[in-house]
Amino acid sequence: MSGSRLAAMATAILWGFTYLLTTDMLPHHPALVAAVRALGGAVFLLAIGWELPPRDWLGRLFILGTLNTGVFFGLFFIGVMRLPGGVAAIFQALGPIAVLLLAWGILRKTPSAMQFLSVAMGVVGVTLVVLRAGVRIDGIGVAAALASTVSLSLGGVLMNRWGKAPIGFAAFTGWQLLVGGVELALVTLLIGDFGGGITVTNVVAFAILAVLLTGIPFLLWFKAISRIGAVNVMPFILLTPVTALVLDAVFKGLIPTAIQLLGVAIVMAALVVNYLASRAVG
Repeated sequence: MSGSRLAAMATAILWGFTYLLTTDMLPHHPALVAAVRALGGAVFLLAIGWELPPRDWLGRLFILGTLNTGVFFGLFFIGVMRLPGGVAAIFQALGPIAVLLLAWGILRKTPSAMQFLSVAMGVVGVTLVVLRAGVRIDGIGVAAALASTVSLSLGGVLMNRWGKAPIGFAAFTGWQLLVGGVELALVTLLIGDFGGGITVTNVVAFAILAVLLTGIPFLLWFKAISRIGAVNVMPFILLTPVTALVLDAVFKGLIPTAIQLLGVAIVMAALVVNYLASRAVG
């Protein structure tokens, strides 16, 4: 497996920790959490790789930052906080399908039957992993989770179309996070999504979220997209809910059922099929 695929895999696994952190350690204020996540990640990356983008890239960085950070983060946390039982992860699993369709329309890359098979298997697998009986479905949460997935998918496809700005990856990623962070901070101020006092636990969680679950993973994610394409990178996001399942078992004692383990096996099989499909296309 190539270094880019390993980077995408590591990113998806790290993102799996976000669910545990969000439900157990962060305040229940999605706009605030999203803004701190983006701005913290931006400060970290720009501190280690400061570069100014060329003027002709400002518009594209604004669009990419809005899609990959502003819209994605804001709607992601709304979905996670309103959809119990990990249902939001099902909509995240639709990301590979969204990327295939968007790449087909924007990049004129016709998906193969094996690629469609792999993402269909992934959706089935993730559904078995996270969906439980008796879960109430919140309409706003569903809309937010679905829209966040489409936003991140479109951002990845546009990165394929435009390429990378002529600056380092840390700066390229950091500027996108800064754009989204400023947008989310403005939303937080407008709606007053502050809540009560911030605890020490919240501060520690914010630091982990900004650096370990945002700055570093997004740097790896964007590198992988630039090298092997969004179509080959997005399927690894299926590992995020699988990681969340493992963490629930380890830290909360929620032992997975046989159905959930079957779902994990199907997700792994889907990744193998996707890898074989990418080799056949390549």
